[in-house]
Order: sequence, then C-alpha cells, then structure tokens
Amino acid sequence: MARTATTTPGNAARVLRIVHEGGPVSRAELTRRTGLNRSTVLALVGELVEQGLVHEELPTAGGSGSERPAGVGRPSAIVRAAPDVVAAAVTVEIDAVGVALVALDGTVRDRLVEPQTTVPGAADAVDAVARVLRTLTDRAPSLRVVGVGVAVPGIVRVEDGVVRDAPHLGWRDEPFAGPLAERLGLPVRAANDANLGAWAERLYGSARGVDDLVYLNGGASGIGGGIVSAGRPFSGADGYAGELGHTFVAANGIRCHCGAVGCLETEASRGALTAVTGTAPDDLDALATALADGRDTVERVVDRQVAALATAIRNAIHTVDPEVVVLGGFLAVLLGHVGDRVEDDVRAQTMAAMTDRLRIVPAALGRDVLVRGAAELGFADLLRDGTLRSTGVPASTGVPASVGEPTSAGASVTTTTDTNETTADRDDAVEEARSA
Repeated sequence: MARTATTTPGNAARVLRIVHEGGPVSRAELTRRTGLNRSTVLALVGELVEQGLVHEELPTAGGSGSERPAGVGRPSAIVRAAPDVVAAAVTVEIDAVGVALVALDGTVRDRLVEPQTTVPGAADAVDAVARVLRTLTDRAPSLRVVGVGVAVPGIVRVEDGVVRDAPHLGWRDEPFAGPLAERLGLPVRAANDANLGAWAERLYGSARGVDDLVYLNGGASGIGGGIVSAGRPFSGADGYAGELGHTFVAANGIRCHCGAVGCLETEASRGALTAVTGTAPDDLDALATALADGRDTVERVVDRQVAALATAIRNAIHTVDPEVVVLGGFLAVLLGHVGDRVEDDVRAQTMAAMTDRLRIVPAALGRDVLVRGAAELGFADLLRDGTLRSTGVPASTGVPASVGEPTSAGASVTTTTDTNETTADRDDAVEEARSA
C-alpha cells in the first residue's frame, strides 16, 4: 500500500539531492543539513524508500556513519541512493555516439560507444542513440531509466534542446532533444558539453564544492568552456555563455571556422599536438608519453599552445574571477607536461589580487566528466520533484520495444524539453541538481 504524502512538496527533492550528490548519509546528518525535524526526515526518507529511490541500512556499531559510539543507543540509519534508478547519458562527437547508464548513486552501470564512419547528422545521431540505448537496456532489464541527458559540442538552446550551432558536427538550428524524446518515449534534455563538464567537476571532481570556477575541455570538437559563478551554472541570456574556445588569444593567429582570427581552439588544438607527436587522436596516454620525450619540434608546438591557453585563462580570470580553473581532455595532458608553466604565465599577465587564491588543476573525472554531467540532465526532473514520473519504470519497458524505430504518429510520448516553462527556468537543465 502506497504511503500518503505527509511532507511539504520539495523537501523530498532536497533530501534526494543530498544523498545523490554527497553519497551515503545518516538520517541524523540529513536532519542537520536540511534543518527539518527528525520525524519529517523519517517521513521523507520513507517516501523515497517506497519509490525505490533510496535504501536504508543500519551501520555496524562504531562503523562509518554511526552517530553514536559502539554499544551506546541505536545508531542512525544510513540512507543510500538507489543503484538501479539510472539516467541515460549521451555524448555526441564527430566520430562516435556514446550512451552510458549512470545510477543515482553515481556508479556508471554500463556504457557503449558506437563509432561513426562519417560525421553524424542530427537524424543519424538519434538513430545511433536509439540503437545503443536499446542494447544497454536489453543487457540490464531491471534498471529503471528516468531520463536522458545529451552533451553536445556546440551551442544549445537549453529550454527546448535545439542545437543552434555545432560547427564540428555541421549542425545548425537542429531540433535534437524533441526528436530523440519522441523516438525513445523518455524525457530528454540537451546542453553544451563543456557546461555540463563544469557542473560535473563542481559536483564530483577537482572543483568539488567550489562556487566559482572555469572549466576548459579540449577534445575532438575543439575547446569548450563552462563557468560556475556563485555556485550556479552561468548560462547567459540564452544558455550560450562560456564559449571560451573562441576567446581571442593571437592577433597573428589562424583563421577559425567561426570566421574570427586567433581563437583559442585554433591556437591550441588536439589535432596539432597529435600531428606533431604522431599519436592517435583519442589516445591521451600515448600523447602524454610522446610529449615527455621533449623533442624540439614538439616543444615548439607546446610553447605556442601554452601561450594561447594562458592568455585565454587570463581573459577568463579578469571576466569572472574564478577560484579554480579546471582543464580537461588534451588540455589536462598539456598541463601535466608543462607543470607550473601555465599558472606562472597566467600570473605574469593577470592583476595580482585576482590570482591570490587561483588554482589551475586537471579534471578529476577523466572520460566520465561528460557522462556525469549529462546524467545530471537526465535526473533533472527527478531531482526537482523527488518523485518518479510515469517514465521511471524498468528499462525493459521504460524504453519502448520499438526503440530504434520511429514512434508512430499517434503514439503518446513524454515531451522532452522545457518549452512550457517560463524563461526564468530556461537553465533548469543544469541548475536543478544543485544542493538546496
């Protein structure tokens, strides 16, 4: 028999976010962090347990999470996020489409990447996601898929998931979240990949708990940037903020595909490094090894890229005053090779007061950074409401049997996007998972 809700709407979501983002936590700690009384927290946890969103267990006496010394009284129950409630995290690149199933407890339950022989169009990517997700859910039919988040290497209008411009993919004004939701019968949200990476590193990585950070990621589709300011994703008027790959860094530089000259992503590129080192584009370990050889021809390219990167970071510091700059992808490899040179170059050309607390660090999440960020989009509705919607069903039925085939015209599907929400909610896709 289902429990009748006796708690204030929104409090269950607060509790769920704490457990999701922070990991296992005692009921006593939940009481402290929410400011709610013990009976309310008990009721909230009970509602989440009945939905299968969290599990409770008693700690061993004196063990981790126990609120009392061994043998004294009754220890506070530990609340853990469910490992079988998952979001599908989608990444789209010029040479591959990937899907990972990420659980509420943060574990990556499964993943599969489908290589693409040509740069996928939007319709091709929808087809690929459907195929890959179907394979994953067939492999784990007990998992409950509650939503889909998509990381796109380009400018995405987050309220409706339209990709305004993804130059490396060749997409312009392409509806993507909508068609994908119709295909899957699941809620879908899409956002810029680097914005998602910034939020993931803030929640779980090198900038965990940092309220002001800049994230730069270097990958197959150039350099993307994301900003977190005052503990909130900085999205701008339409969700396009953070395009730091197109920061001006060199007056005599290379012409960029955007039409400008001297953009960061043309002056510091993975392609230039892999070409001079003779390494495979997606083998960052091999790139690190090749850089360590210190050949003169390689070091000349490194010097140019470090100079461009330092200038871009200086521009970002003078604009948003971050405490931490996180570098991911090949930029993290470059940072590891040159050590303090990037930070020294940045400090040399930045107002001194603005670098007092500055740290420039490599991303901690590695290949999972975009997966974890995209998963937060997939969990957005659940973390906002604290309640499973109709789509939160076992994967074997939550992803229609016809996945991989277009949904019939008369079929009822879950809408993907925030088109019915107010303009003030346009950046919910990357904000709703933050702690209360």
